[in-house]
Amino acid sequence: MLRALLFDFNGVLVDDEPLHFRLFRQVLAELGIELEEARYYGDYLGFDDRDCFATALAAAGRSAGDREVARLVARKAAAYREEIRRAGYPFFPGALELVRGAAAAGWTLGLVSGALREEVEGALEQGGVAPLFKALVTAEDVARGKPDPEGYVRALEALNREPPLPERLIHPHEVLAIEDSDAGLAAALVAGLRTLGVAHTYPAARLAVAENVVASLAELDAGKIAALYG
Repeated sequence: MLRALLFDFNGVLVDDEPLHFRLFRQVLAELGIELEEARYYGDYLGFDDRDCFATALAAAGRSAGDREVARLVARKAAAYREEIRRAGYPFFPGALELVRGAAAAGWTLGLVSGALREEVEGALEQGGVAPLFKALVTAEDVARGKPDPEGYVRALEALNREPPLPERLIHPHEVLAIEDSDAGLAAALVAGLRTLGVAHTYPAARLAVAENVVASLAELDAGKIAALYG
């Protein structure tokens, strides 16, 4: 039986992967580095900003020192903030409804993402669902991003550590990770979690490692998840 849900952010709750690609390409172009769309979606999408920039610099034969990577992350974050200030966070249809329904069903909610904390918190506040999440694990909280399981391990620890404390420990097999990428699903599986793939970003076939795959969050509700994983 499920006791907790851990959501990915970009590509699951918020439809901003095209924006992230555009901003990565823009910042790298300032260095004379071209980022092709197929390369980004094929190889980089599951990475956090640090890993994406470091990998792109290394592929171009450039130095990937921590200071330079941090500068590029900050440059992209500033551009992202400006875009969101203008247009707001674009939630996927059904995303906020599913979060509210899952909380009403009694599941403990968390989020594991390679996005920056300010982006995640801003979106959840805009959507009016921030108080429903017990644990947020973002790019600043881990040394290694997905497909490394560190983020999910930390989230499970937080679910059991942060008040209100559960009556008994929440175990990995009682937690469902909802992901849109094979890198995210790989991280969740290594952490021992149940998995649900959402084909918002990749075709369903690429997410076949998940226990179940749906086309979008719009076709889900708490009852359907309970039926799938009960």
